[in-house]
Amino acid sequence: MKVATLDNPGWTVEIDLEETDLKGREYPRQDVNRNTQDWVRAWTAEKTFHAACGPGNLGKALAIFRTWATTRAL
Repeated sequence: MKVATLDNPGWTVEIDLEETDLKGREYPRQDVNRNTQDWVRAWTAEKTFHAACGPGNLGKALAIFRTWATTRAL
């Protein structure tokens, strides 16, 4: 898992799914934009869960991952 800062400001999250049960699951890109400081984007690509978010939304980005990861795929 990698968490880094953005210069706009905000956060990025990358979670490697390679050696997990989630490696084959997709999370289609989801964008929530409330304003320039309150936003979250999340998606999967290349066996990695990605999220980017505003400075106060890191908890929301991680909650999106947790909900997706703990919800059984249809």
